[in-house]
Amino acid sequence: MLGFIKNWLDDNAREVKKLQRVVDETNQHEPAMMRLSEDELKAMTPAFKARLERGETLDEIQPEAFAVVREASRRVLGMRHFDVQLMGGMVLHQGRIAEMRTGEGKTLVATLPVYLNALTGKGVHVVTVNDYLARRDSEWMGQIYRYLGLSVGLIVHGLDWNERRRSYLSDVTYGTNNEFGFDYLRDNMAHHPDHLVQRELNYAIVDEVDSILVDEARTPLIISGQAEKSNDLYYTFAKIVPRLSRDVDYNVDEKAHSATITESGVAKVEKILGVENLYDDKNIELTHHLNQALKAHGLMKRDKDYVVKDGEVIIVDEFTGRLMFGRRYSDGLHQAIEAKEGVKIERESQTLATITFQNYFRMYDKLAGMTGTAETEEQEFKKIYGLDVVVVPTNKPMIRKDLSDVIYKTEQAKFRAVVDEIAERHAKGQPVLVGTISIEKSEVLSGMLKRKGIPHQVLNAKYHDKEAEIVAQAGRRGAVTIATNMAGRGTDIVLGGNPEFLARQELRKQEHNFETAGELTGAPAETDEQAYQALLEKYQRQTEEERQRVVALGGLHIFGTERHESRRIDNQLRGRCGRQGDPGSTQFYSSLEDDLMRLFGSDNISGIMDRLGIEEDVPIEHSMITKSIETAQKRVENRNFDTRKHVLEYDDVMNQQRELIYAQRRQVLTGENLKDNIRDMIESCVQRAVGNYAPEGVIPEEWDLKGLLEYAEQYFLPGHTFTPDDLEDMGRNELQEFLVEKSREAYEAREEELGPETMREIERAVMLRIVDEKWMDHLDAMDQLREGINLRAYGQKDPLIEYKFEGYEMFQNMIDTIQDEVVRYIFRVNLVRPQQEKARQVVENRYAEEGQKQPARREDKVGRNDPCPCGSGKKYKKCCGRAAAV
Repeated sequence: MLGFIKNWLDDNAREVKKLQRVVDETNQHEPAMMRLSEDELKAMTPAFKARLERGETLDEIQPEAFAVVREASRRVLGMRHFDVQLMGGMVLHQGRIAEMRTGEGKTLVATLPVYLNALTGKGVHVVTVNDYLARRDSEWMGQIYRYLGLSVGLIVHGLDWNERRRSYLSDVTYGTNNEFGFDYLRDNMAHHPDHLVQRELNYAIVDEVDSILVDEARTPLIISGQAEKSNDLYYTFAKIVPRLSRDVDYNVDEKAHSATITESGVAKVEKILGVENLYDDKNIELTHHLNQALKAHGLMKRDKDYVVKDGEVIIVDEFTGRLMFGRRYSDGLHQAIEAKEGVKIERESQTLATITFQNYFRMYDKLAGMTGTAETEEQEFKKIYGLDVVVVPTNKPMIRKDLSDVIYKTEQAKFRAVVDEIAERHAKGQPVLVGTISIEKSEVLSGMLKRKGIPHQVLNAKYHDKEAEIVAQAGRRGAVTIATNMAGRGTDIVLGGNPEFLARQELRKQEHNFETAGELTGAPAETDEQAYQALLEKYQRQTEEERQRVVALGGLHIFGTERHESRRIDNQLRGRCGRQGDPGSTQFYSSLEDDLMRLFGSDNISGIMDRLGIEEDVPIEHSMITKSIETAQKRVENRNFDTRKHVLEYDDVMNQQRELIYAQRRQVLTGENLKDNIRDMIESCVQRAVGNYAPEGVIPEEWDLKGLLEYAEQYFLPGHTFTPDDLEDMGRNELQEFLVEKSREAYEAREEELGPETMREIERAVMLRIVDEKWMDHLDAMDQLREGINLRAYGQKDPLIEYKFEGYEMFQNMIDTIQDEVVRYIFRVNLVRPQQEKARQVVENRYAEEGQKQPARREDKVGRNDPCPCGSGKKYKKCCGRAAAV
């Protein structure tokens, strides 16, 4: 009875029950699909497309389509979808988020809704967190789509326009969130229709949806160009701030992530700089540099927030521990950190185009996502994206043990306890995964393990290249792995080790080749197939035997050395063990010196420890402690959600303007006839001029007709011979009509002189150039408005409403300026011999998923499947390209 009431009240249980009915229907089709020949199974794709054209819906053909994919996967990959994977596929098809535990096969789940939705011909995007996963999944799962007659594209860094366009025209396109977002921005900066790559945004499935739509939502994608500003002041303030005393001359609030100067600090800085008043209007730039230098010294910590590598300051993603090459802090903070670290300061940049991930992904007609940890962020997914979360049951019962947190007084005591526990488990042969929240802490722990003589692997941003290799082996007997944040690593930890990976590793040692070098899913070259199969069988026997021994020891044990601000990141670490019914255990170790405890939750616990006289090395372990930590995490999560929502409310103002400008720009770019638009612009331009020089409510004798004619000569009536006397007898409306008529006559004469075709081309080029210039200036102006708008709260005004109002005014002024400038150029521009267009130097604030940047080299690249240039008649990958692939 209690179970019935619980299910009746549990929305998720009811959803799962509904999905089970469709699963049963799909299963009924399985015997028929298994009886089909290869050609008959492949013929199902055109049959489905024909049914859709006749008016059937995707929902009506869903059970059959899923059964087809399941059978194709069984034949091509040797993997049959579990019933719970069918459920996950249905959730994704419905445009929702499927929460599925680590190891439940989310990569395979996506093939079901991807195939079904690709049948419409509008394209499906599968979004991953890095290039490695995009490439791996497009090759691996792409085998199913190609078998069923669908084309597969891949969008990664370094492709040219044609390669990108081909990939976007494919039925299924894999790529990273950065690439999809940057392609959207680049399309809206293009000056020729041939350079457009994306088509309509139809349906996207986001892998690791919490990482992309929540964690990265705070940082917009920005394409920027260099601005001409000196860097001297950054170095000046990098020398001044260390001379100030913390808590006397400036205060640091880590909880609010802010650093502020005090009165005594202001007096010191004024004396050092020799200025009378630091807050005078003419010293605005000095206060800006001071604020950024305070943040750089007081808040930004080396080896936690950033690392210094090869003379560059590189940001570390706080959620995944990845290095973010090319991505820079905005508003001069990155330059201030570079000055603090004494490395070369890169020039400040001007924003050319920007968009948040929130606003990019909300443009898709249908959006879905999958992850192992989404339920804790359901409120945010619902409010911002309109996505609800369905928790899909596991294929086998979850038997992982999550032990209560252990709390120590000091960080040193905590680390000593962790190392002792690792040593004990390692001695038994149990594999151990240790999660840290920063590179610095992982290296401290690594040093302590070295001194104890415990062999281990370190997986953090500094060793990113070996990531897949380290993760794949973390389940082997006696393995000890230290990892900085395990979010989105994309490789399963298999107890006993991964036999395929071990076989590939052995083949590489023997200098054999792979079709897809360096990837877990890469197939061996044809000549090495036999060697690979022999090694695979050997390692399958070895890993199965090792697996049994690891299972007997209790499976993988996970240590969390610190609680993260977000419960979701902790759950991601926990989710690395206990896959597919495997045994496993997890436990978090905390100290009162950890950031979360220090800032949000340690007062009560600290008081209890002091009253009980607990020594440094004596831990407290109780479920009540675990609950109090989770309460602190909830508080931080709610605060972070409010911050993201606040940022989004401001960005929504910009987004409406962006969509309008980009839509009109797209019409100009794709060849729409602009003659009527230009005629309307001329009329608006005249109307504004008459309004300025002959305003309503002012008697005609006081109109500035001379000024009006001078303005007309500059903008819409070049070379005219009219005098104020010609206009003085006209009324206001008559004056406006007269000037509109004369300017339109001049426009027609201009068109006759140049020819209609040339005129249309000039209009298009002029409009694109001016829209881009004014939009960039507008982005800058809106940034400055956004920085100062919060001060309006002191005047009892809502800063957001003020921002909307002033932003609208600025946008209208920009539109007016664009119209005036376009009209002026149309009448004055001259044709010149075309020159090679100089490429604009732009920077994208992207992640580096594939390691360190390399110098760019221009060369004619031979495609892997192209004929080899040596003339052998073989494909390049099977001939000279084979050496390059090793």
